[in-house]
This record gives sequence, C-alpha cells and structure tokens, in this order.
Amino acid sequence: MIENSQNVWRSWAAVLRLLFIAIMGVLVVGCASSFPPAPTKAASSDYNYRIGPGDTVNIVVWRNPELSMSVPVRPDGMLASPLIEDLPAIGKNPTTLARDIEQALAKFIRDPVVTVIVTQFVGPYSEQIRVVGEAAKPQVLAYKQNMTLLDVMIAVGGITDFADGNAASIVRPADDKQQYGVRLKDLLKRGDVTANVEMKPGDVLIIPRSWF
Repeated sequence: MIENSQNVWRSWAAVLRLLFIAIMGVLVVGCASSFPPAPTKAASSDYNYRIGPGDTVNIVVWRNPELSMSVPVRPDGMLASPLIEDLPAIGKNPTTLARDIEQALAKFIRDPVVTVIVTQFVGPYSEQIRVVGEAAKPQVLAYKQNMTLLDVMIAVGGITDFADGNAASIVRPADDKQQYGVRLKDLLKRGDVTANVEMKPGDVLIIPRSWF
C-alpha cells in the first residue's frame, strides 16, 4: 500500500513538473514582442529641426544690438521681441523664422539682416520622443538627428527591475502608427548592439512590466 502511494505521488509530481515547464514556456514566449522588429535605420538625411513651444531662440539683428536678444517661444507657439509683439514661431526652422523677423522689422528699420540661433531645444510636440512604462525616468525628449534607442535609454536612466525589456515596443506615427518590437534587455543587460535601432520624430517607446 505504501509503495502504491509513493508511485502515485511520483506520478503526480511528474505531471506537476511537466505542467510547470509548460506554463513557464508560455510565459517566456509571452515575454517576446509580438510586433515586427523595428528597422535598424530610420533617420532621414533631409531632416531639419523645427522650433517648438519652450524653445529659446537667440535673435541677432546686424548693426542693431538693441534689437538683438534671447527670447522664449511661448506655449502658444508665438514669440515677442523689440518692435515685434506676436510672431508665429512653432513649426518653423531657424532660417524661415529669421526671414519672417526681417519682414516684420522692415516696417521700422531699413534692410534688416537677422540670424536666429536656437539655444534651448524642446521641439514641436509632434516630433518629441515619449518614453512610458517601466523606464527609470519616463519623460519626453527632444528628437535629435540620428538619435538611437540607446541614446533614449541613457537619457531616461535605463529600465526598472520590473521591466520586461524584450517585450518593449515603439509606436511610430511617421509610419501610420505602426508598432515595432525592440529588445531593450538584450541591448542594456547583455550589450547586444544589434538591438540598437534609430528613432524617428514622434516615436513613443512603451516598456511593459514583467509578469514574473
């Protein structure tokens, strides 16, 4: 009787082990991203920075130092400087904004020559990189030409201990909101540089929580 009980227990133990292995296999598969892998190359060679709310621009008016100054772009996308009350700046590159300022100043001074230099970068909302979920410091970042996934992770301080790094994904508005899988754990924990990919303006990086 005792021997039969032991055999039954061994059988149940074997079944439980197989069940545990099967469950773990399902969980491991669930950890991998179900989205297609993000393209390694994404940056556009003809990208031009566009000014956004929160940027600071340095306006230099040649031979008119009293009109030259550093001004912020307001939340409504407008800026103001001497002789200019409200001028739209959002979405323009520095050269275009300089020409607009010249046109506005031409009413007051003869043949103004203006240079605009952006000194604090935030960028328009549509181009900002957003990092949500299990990042050490989830935040919004200004996009920079040739910015990579590794650059983003350094800026946000990496991932938390609870992150499911290899199940992370990028939502890309520039590709009709296509969602791509990325391997943050391989990149950050294992140093696998093949997991590094380029970002595009407006990308949203989503880092889910691990379930085990």
